[in-house]
Amino acid sequence: MPLRRLGDLQVSALGFGAMTLTQVPGYDVERGVRAVHAALDAGITLFDTADVYGPTGGYGVNEAALIAALRSWPGSLEQVVVATKGGHTRPGETTWWIDGSPEHLRRACEASLRRLGFDALPLYQHHRPDPQRPYADSMQALRDLYDDGLVRRVGISNANVTQIREAAAILGDALVSVQNEYSPVARTSEAEIALCEELGLAFLAWGPLGGMREAKALGSAMAAFTDVAAARGVSPQRIALAWALARSPAVIPIPGASRPESVQDSVPATELVLAEAELAALDGVAAR
Repeated sequence: MPLRRLGDLQVSALGFGAMTLTQVPGYDVERGVRAVHAALDAGITLFDTADVYGPTGGYGVNEAALIAALRSWPGSLEQVVVATKGGHTRPGETTWWIDGSPEHLRRACEASLRRLGFDALPLYQHHRPDPQRPYADSMQALRDLYDDGLVRRVGISNANVTQIREAAAILGDALVSVQNEYSPVARTSEAEIALCEELGLAFLAWGPLGGMREAKALGSAMAAFTDVAAARGVSPQRIALAWALARSPAVIPIPGASRPESVQDSVPATELVLAEAELAALDGVAAR
């Protein structure tokens, strides 16, 4: 598994988005465990979760499922990095609210620490900017968590260029990553990727397979991905991940997976080298 930089660490070039392990009613626990074990077997070392990933029924459902699956694997977890998030609230199944207050972020961080069983969180990410309060207040709260030894590294998510620069000014060397949506049909974070390169931050691409399931139905807009996939004899999803990896050395896609088959299809993307002509065709797809 090729590696990419995450602050002071080297992690797998492809991460594992754990949200889909539990984000459905009646989720299959055993299948989720097999998916996590397949990722570990393949050399994936970065696993992403959040305190509000459901289904609802109390915070930490996804965190608990992920850590249990990781700890049931017979191999060493020494190189594994678990990244979680705080700053969202989940009062109902379809309702997502935001609380970026220092008080909430500290409570959320401490709760995640207890659930995951760490002395300090390997990577703690601010889930989403709170429009009701200054962004600087949330960033200072994260800096305080870092200074107090509750988190080893800090990330931010769903942030724009201005917010990334503000976070970097407050967090300093504690800030190691930005997690935004990025996929063939969601390319509005191009400027954020460029800034991550400039600042030496990892860009964790969530939803990197967006649009791939509907690629054929989307028609000409996605024809390049389906055409390249057909020529290569692989899935459009694998081409999408290879394209994201080729976009920048800062990019670490974190596709969601609830089945081991999904992991096994994704991992070969890390060694799939797209030709210049293929990249040119893929880059020409209209952005959303």
